[in-house]
Amino acid sequence: MTDGFPGLLRRWRFGPPIVVVSGLPRSGTSMAMKMLEAGGIPVVTDNLRTADDDNPRGYYEDERVKDLGKTSERAWLREARGKAIKIISFLLKDLPPEHNYRVVFMERDLSEVLASQQKMLDHRGEDSDTEDARMRGHYVEHLRHVKFMIGYRRHFDVLFVDYRAVLAHPVEEAHRINAFLGGELDERAMATVVDPDLYRNRA
Repeated sequence: MTDGFPGLLRRWRFGPPIVVVSGLPRSGTSMAMKMLEAGGIPVVTDNLRTADDDNPRGYYEDERVKDLGKTSERAWLREARGKAIKIISFLLKDLPPEHNYRVVFMERDLSEVLASQQKMLDHRGEDSDTEDARMRGHYVEHLRHVKFMIGYRRHFDVLFVDYRAVLAHPVEEAHRINAFLGGELDERAMATVVDPDLYRNRA
């Protein structure tokens, strides 16, 4: 975590951090966003993707995120300072260094991630063109790379949060997240919005 004089200098220069909820798709990022919203952090979302059977509590997405690696027009991120935004792990490398980022990185068993992704494809009537074993290997390598990257880039601070731990111990995990983000959130409200009934793809 960035602290001491360098951290204070970055905060003075670049303002309050952008809270980034990240992880693989279907790793619990929407749940984490809902927790932060309940805790009192404003969230950045365009509400274009509405709730459905796969995410009955909403997706908390913003379409501009998808273009982070395709365009140099990222000035809109300044508006996200002091707010929470969902950015999948594949796009973390495209975040510009002129902001500070507090990353809440969701981790989930890869078997559960793959099962949840396949169920979503089934609901959409789409076929997967990648075998689970091959995709698992791809994810393992990606996670290794992205964890290394956010570990050495000074504009990132990161807290790793286990999906199953949140469902099993929402009060304790809400406390961990709150402490990481400065200790001013409503932990009780954060824990209350965690719904174990949505844990439908178990390893």
